[in-house]
Amino acid sequence: MLELHNVCKRFGDRDILTDINLSIQKGEIVSILGPSGCGKTTLLNLILGLTDITAGKLFCDGEDLSRVPMQKRGFNIVFQDFALFPNLNAYENIVYGLRNRPNTSSQEEVNELIDLLGLRKHLDQRIDELSGGQKQRVAIARTLVMKPKVLLLDEPLSALDGIIKESIKERIRRVARQYKLTTLIVTHDPEEALTLSDRVLIINNGKIAQFADPQTIVNEPADDFIRQFILRQLNVKRSNILKLFNESHAHEIPQNTWERAGYHIHQAVA
Repeated sequence: MLELHNVCKRFGDRDILTDINLSIQKGEIVSILGPSGCGKTTLLNLILGLTDITAGKLFCDGEDLSRVPMQKRGFNIVFQDFALFPNLNAYENIVYGLRNRPNTSSQEEVNELIDLLGLRKHLDQRIDELSGGQKQRVAIARTLVMKPKVLLLDEPLSALDGIIKESIKERIRRVARQYKLTTLIVTHDPEEALTLSDRVLIINNGKIAQFADPQTIVNEPADDFIRQFILRQLNVKRSNILKLFNESHAHEIPQNTWERAGYHIHQAVA
């Protein structure tokens, strides 16, 4: 559905991305993971069309979009700060884009999204009255009513805590499955990427370090960078949780506690 062939990005004499080759299926959730400065946000911007490709090709459904302007690609992004209009209530934010393209989604489709994202009781609230998780859901709904071919999310969970983060992850999964919506997520958090995505693209120094499903990355890391950057962080989190619950009683922790907390892969990294 989405393909990148030998994509490169250069700013002046500096190579930001080198020989990026990807093939992403329709409806797949892919997280782009890596440390700060590795090129993951630049890659998201290249796909969106916010940044020009220096070399290589980008295809969507077989169409070459490499030089197609952002507004004509049919991709939409939810930014980290949500970019909601504070002078409009939640519902007005959701349907804002339909002012210029009223036939994109019917009222029935808008209502379906509102219910899917659990926003019905918040529609009349001002943006400053909403929690971080509610704002995130409004931003996602506003994007989805425009029926994007690809949904791009820039650090969508970084400002959220605990149970709220898990709730948003589940809603992103549900939306992607129900609408068969190809979803790309930029994150710096290995736990977030591995528990949310079908596959994870790990970038290091502007190159692909590994692109695989979470189980493969955990059990068959491609190199020492992935072992240190990903598995070490997961092991630290696992160790902290075991200490909190007292390791001698860790076997008493219900399995669904690990899963809800995003630690269902804890045994694989033991």
